[in-house]
Amino acid sequence: MQTNTNEKKKYNYVKELTKGIIKENPVLCLVLGTCPTLAVTTAASNAIGMGIAATIVLICSNAVISALRKVIPDKVRIPAYITIIAAFVTMVQMVVKAFAPAIDESLGIFLPLIVVNCIILGRAEMYASKNAVFPSILDGLGMGIGFTATLLLMGSIREILGNGTWFGMDLPGNLQIMIFLLPPGGFFVFGMLIALASKLSGKKPPKAGGCAHCPLKGSCSMITEGGKTCEEKAQVEVEASAKGGGEV
Repeated sequence: MQTNTNEKKKYNYVKELTKGIIKENPVLCLVLGTCPTLAVTTAASNAIGMGIAATIVLICSNAVISALRKVIPDKVRIPAYITIIAAFVTMVQMVVKAFAPAIDESLGIFLPLIVVNCIILGRAEMYASKNAVFPSILDGLGMGIGFTATLLLMGSIREILGNGTWFGMDLPGNLQIMIFLLPPGGFFVFGMLIALASKLSGKKPPKAGGCAHCPLKGSCSMITEGGKTCEEKAQVEVEASAKGGGEV
């Protein structure tokens, strides 16, 4: 009888909780959920609302999907995950509409679109469906904290520089660099935060060197007969021509 190795896995609960803050930040390191990140971060209050809503859905959906991971058939797992996520998103949206209508109006269509947020579906597929309930809850909480912190930082920068306010309060200096409230400013701040997160996480840039350093070299359709890459074949042709071999 085959044993399930996942059940015997030892978890580092602190690591599961903290990995999503910087090292595996869903937005800045995994580059997931960029659409709501760029769309709702024109104000810090919007960022908090979206972050908390997404975190609640992450925790709840991870817990349920992990609990049902042995029951959900593999062939229909994605539709099942989306159904579970949609149920929690609907409940969160109803609560926000009832108790925080201003946040609901500010977030607009991006609140119900949490259903198709890559972060939530990605954690369901990559983690919750393969691990126990409690670690999955910690994973969802950690990823939610990382997502919320990124939205808050980005929303604060854009609101302070673009509108001269923070959470609606006027700040000294009254900076109003409108570009930061527009899409180009959002992309600029996003890029700077990705660079900062990459530096803090200790990730090194990929090595240059063409096909030889490509991770897909083994399955690349551009590999020629004899096992040579197009780049290597071209180099051989150049060397042959230089030696007076004429056309190859």
